[in-house]
Amino acid sequence: MADQAEQSGACLERSGDLPTRAAIEAAGRAIAGHVRRTPVLDIDRAELGLTGGAAVTLKLEHLQHTGSFKARGAFNALLSEPVPPAGVIAASGGNHGAAVAYAARALGHRAEIFVPEIAHPAKRARLEAYGAKLHVVGRDFQEALDACLTRREETGARLLHAYDQPAILAGQGTVADELAVQAPDLDTLLVAVGGGGLIGGIACRYRGDVRLIAVETEGTAALHASRRAGTPTEVAVSGLAADSLGARRIGDLAFAASRSFVADSLLIDDAAVRQAQGWLWETVRQIAEPGGAVALGALLSGAYRPADGERVGVLICGANTKPADPSDPAAD
Repeated sequence: MADQAEQSGACLERSGDLPTRAAIEAAGRAIAGHVRRTPVLDIDRAELGLTGGAAVTLKLEHLQHTGSFKARGAFNALLSEPVPPAGVIAASGGNHGAAVAYAARALGHRAEIFVPEIAHPAKRARLEAYGAKLHVVGRDFQEALDACLTRREETGARLLHAYDQPAILAGQGTVADELAVQAPDLDTLLVAVGGGGLIGGIACRYRGDVRLIAVETEGTAALHASRRAGTPTEVAVSGLAADSLGARRIGDLAFAASRSFVADSLLIDDAAVRQAQGWLWETVRQIAEPGGAVALGALLSGAYRPADGERVGVLICGANTKPADPSDPAAD
């Protein structure tokens, strides 16, 4: 794997600790053979209950390998540096862990993943299907991370943090590289936020060229609270999207990126998330997990109201749920 690491060494060109646009472009080249170029779908505003002309563009990143954008960061991180014989280790609400397990299997590495008890059964099953050694530990992501860090000291495995490493941000930022080609005239992009790796990477790619709006639920408001406090602040985690967006504290890198390049931060309730999941299924027959539908929830609920003619993009970022769940809008 040394040759792969050398090929993507440029991925970590840095400005401070934040990935530069050049680093994100290099990440895109490094992972191109490992990830999907996910499609976009233009939706007439009337279908969303909106007026004002320009269609809304959905970026369907939930169609990525492993069911979320996380595969981008996982592959870039694994290709950026050599991996020790002990392999890689990660803590996750489920999606990052699945991506790390998938990428590790593809590149011939061992993977050990820690998830909290709230991790959706569909995510646990996917992790095991990818061959990772799975540990279910603690009530939330932070407790799973604490156990992961202890185990890392024992094994010497390489840690792939879910959202607070430059290589992870650079990989996640490649979704914006694609979108810049697919929808070059966007004025605004709505992005769901958990620990911040996705919006941090996207912010470092666009660097103010597109107005970024962070969207969180009331129970997963780490970035919103930190922006109000002016510093990363720990929050209590609860609610529908807690398994995928449930970081108690925003990542330092994402917070730094948001201060420079994120225009606003919005909160929605769980009812708005369910509304968005239902709309995606009923209107375009797409299944999204709660965290994957949060950005759309801001638009449908009126938390974000676009101006007439404003070109708005919405990132649909995760699909790891089961249609058969009684609580799932896709269930009969």
